[in-house]
Amino acid sequence: MKAFVTSKPVLWFLFLFNLVATAVIPFVAEGTQALGAVIGMGLVSVKAGIGLIFKYRRPSRVHQVRAAQ
Repeated sequence: MKAFVTSKPVLWFLFLFNLVATAVIPFVAEGTQALGAVIGMGLVSVKAGIGLIFKYRRPSRVHQVRAAQ
């Protein structure tokens, strides 16, 4: 299950869907319900974005040299 959740397409879906939902929710809901939904969806979007950045970042040259030794 972890391999599926951390796959690149799923992370992109979570990032984009939750980002759009975060932008739309204040126009649909009101009050504390909207605030809670925006905070929750925003956190999921940020976490998926961080996952995309760190999971698919190329390793630095130092790590490649150490692995060769």
